[in-house]
Amino acid sequence: MRPDGATIAPDRVDTPDTDERPDIDKGWNVVVWNDPVNLMSFVVLVFRRVFGYSEEKATRLMLEVHNQGRSIVNTAPREKAEVDCYTLHRYSLWATIERA
Repeated sequence: MRPDGATIAPDRVDTPDTDERPDIDKGWNVVVWNDPVNLMSFVVLVFRRVFGYSEEKATRLMLEVHNQGRSIVNTAPREKAEVDCYTLHRYSLWATIERA
């Protein structure tokens, strides 16, 4: 710090020598949870609209949610997973993200 209180930026910043990418980039799962409110046909419709899934895949994922209580409906980088989760919330589905 200079005598007048201002800080001086360093000439260079050392970065670690590693080939590993941060956990943020390794992928995050978008999880949809079973709820007592939404109709199964509505959940299929949402999966088709949000993710562009075929009716067969959307139905399979919906049945997984219904029978097992949850389903991983997509895996993406964190920012995309957060957007997907928010979008599912807008359709009133219960969704979270977790590390893949």
